[in-house]
Amino acid sequence: MLPFHVHTGVAAPLDHPNVDTDQIIPKQFLKRVERTGFGQFLFYDWRFAADGSPDPAFVLNEPRYAGASVLLAGRNFGCGSSREHAPWALLDYGFRAIVAPSFADIFQNNCTKNGVLPVTLKDEEVAELVRRAREVVGYKLTVDLERREVRDGQGFTAAFEIDEFRRQCLLEGLDDVGLTLRHESLIGQFEGRRPGWMGVAAPAV
Repeated sequence: MLPFHVHTGVAAPLDHPNVDTDQIIPKQFLKRVERTGFGQFLFYDWRFAADGSPDPAFVLNEPRYAGASVLLAGRNFGCGSSREHAPWALLDYGFRAIVAPSFADIFQNNCTKNGVLPVTLKDEEVAELVRRAREVVGYKLTVDLERREVRDGQGFTAAFEIDEFRRQCLLEGLDDVGLTLRHESLIGQFEGRRPGWMGVAAPAV
């Protein structure tokens, strides 16, 4: 997965509480077998009208938020089903970080395993960022995992906490597969010593 160190990007405000994973990526788009290509369906029921045309009232369809890569969200973001397609869709659309007062646990864990950084800040801090994103065209935020802080170029700075194991995995770009492969030589040694089925030695690969 992509490592995360320091990211600066346009911030888009979507401060609705309890946005669930079926709104992030509706169930009818879960048939793909690969992890890519879900970005076009992100927030589909909100982004598009019934005739398939973009809804100009939805925040991500506003020209000022084109190319946004930092999402400002409301409380309990990512609740609902545990589908990993939600962070896949966010990442594929272009989001590298999500800032919110709180996240659903499984969604938060899925994000860190896919290179998306979920940042938890205080309610008043998120509210201030939302206000600035709405008032300043092209408002950008820097999300700094190395220093554990969020800042802009206008005097805002806020520290955030993150589990150190998750932090190191993001910094090094290690998902579960990557973590396992760090022990590839030991796995190979174990497999080489393991007896085959019914006592027959396993064939060499």
